[in-house]
Amino acid sequence: MVGTFYAAPAPGSAPFVTKGTKVSAGDVLCIIEAMKMMNQIEADKSGIISDILVEDGDPVEFDQALFLIT
Repeated sequence: MVGTFYAAPAPGSAPFVTKGTKVSAGDVLCIIEAMKMMNQIEADKSGIISDILVEDGDPVEFDQALFLIT
């Protein structure tokens, strides 16, 4: 496990994105906690979030797909 996926900036707050959200390159999509550091993950392209492939609190690995942007 590399880190932990967090969909929202804080517990109980709204997620950064949901299915159907329009995003631009550079928009924050989620946070990955790794080695007690919170790392904001940004969209690498513009589009619409068509699927979220992990659940809040899931462990994630290097190069694991987290979102589908179409």
